[in-house]
Amino acid sequence: MTKLLLAELYSSNLLGFASASEAAVTQVVEEGPTVVDSLLTANNIWMMLCTALVFIMHLGFAGVEAGFGQAKNTVNILFKNTLTPVIGILTYALGGFFLMYPAFETPGWLAFNGANWNTLWFSPSTADVSPGYAGAGYTFWTEFLFQAMFAATAATIVSGAVAERIKITSYLIFTVIFVGVVYPIIGSWKWGLGALDAMGFWDFAGSTLVHSVGGWGALAGIMILGPRLGKYVDGKVVDKPGSSVPLAVIGVFLLWLGWFGFNGGSVLSGDPGGTSFVLVTTCLAACSGALGGFLTGYFVFKRLDLGMVLNGVLAGLVGITAGADVINPGWALLVGFIAGILVVLSAVTLDKLKLDDVVGAVSVHLTCGIWGTLAVGLFSNNPDHTFWIQLKGVVICGAAAFISAYVIFFIMDKISGIRVSEEHESAGMDSHEHGIRGYTIVYDE
Repeated sequence: MTKLLLAELYSSNLLGFASASEAAVTQVVEEGPTVVDSLLTANNIWMMLCTALVFIMHLGFAGVEAGFGQAKNTVNILFKNTLTPVIGILTYALGGFFLMYPAFETPGWLAFNGANWNTLWFSPSTADVSPGYAGAGYTFWTEFLFQAMFAATAATIVSGAVAERIKITSYLIFTVIFVGVVYPIIGSWKWGLGALDAMGFWDFAGSTLVHSVGGWGALAGIMILGPRLGKYVDGKVVDKPGSSVPLAVIGVFLLWLGWFGFNGGSVLSGDPGGTSFVLVTTCLAACSGALGGFLTGYFVFKRLDLGMVLNGVLAGLVGITAGADVINPGWALLVGFIAGILVVLSAVTLDKLKLDDVVGAVSVHLTCGIWGTLAVGLFSNNPDHTFWIQLKGVVICGAAAFISAYVIFFIMDKISGIRVSEEHESAGMDSHEHGIRGYTIVYDE
């Protein structure tokens, strides 16, 4: 009986991409409560593992940013990357979670009814951990923690772009507002069953809702901050050598590892068919993205550019994130490859516009996030996913994220300034703001 019941659960898409079959759930609950309890346990373990994988991505972001950043700013970079998940998780717990999943009475933009607003803080005993919650895919607590990791990721994207010249206080204030309010409201329009969801917009794991939202925030930040001192001189781009290429490589591989949880967990269960399919498309897109970055980097710069290969990996991952569940493996290779090309061309374009992005966050997360979301309309195996609807979703989310981020940075800049002094920037932010350096060699007398 157990195997038959499990088969019926999966065949009814209880743990897949469609809605659950109430009849199948009822049958399992009535005939074998141990079966459905075991199913919930197995699914929940997978979801908790994915939560841990997404969390470890913060170490990857820290490695990439510190590796590509200058040695004199290493502690400052690591300080920001340590506090980003702290702020992201706390602000999400304080209100972001319930802004993002507000239980719209009717699909809309701000039509919150406040359902379950107090569950997390004031009535933990009412939090649902039964098989009836989320189709036996996970518990209330797992859902909160998994989604909190996504929220913190959106802020980390901004950190890399604005590195080496933003005041630490300005960055932290921006993070609180952006992650606590802007990100969850935009996310609610799709994942909270709001207006974009009703429109038919599809973003499986966040090419737009996480990566492009963070990318728009990063773009607003570098526009207001301006480039680092000496970055653009007499029409030429001056390279700022990173502190550790090995650290950057380690960071990228940690991010690639974490993406198995980022996309794999977005199936929202341990469904063997769904998770395995998503992991395959995710990995293939990363590989083809690396090739796209490698070949385009060689064509543009006439050298074997490791940085473009690394960003190509991330570009492929960002590109496939919106459609990892609906784009077949062959098309996933093409989506990743094009993303690898775009990330190089985007980086070159930003430099021509004198928009200084330390780690290429705008190119990776914004440019490739847009591409990946539009790619759903081109390559999805679901005919309901159209290019026009995907484009509308990109424009709506982009306008909301960019305008919000720009206003936040602009107001802070007018009130107290968001950029450090030229003296502090030239000498390095570590010694001025933190009193220690990231790399210290001590010689015995």
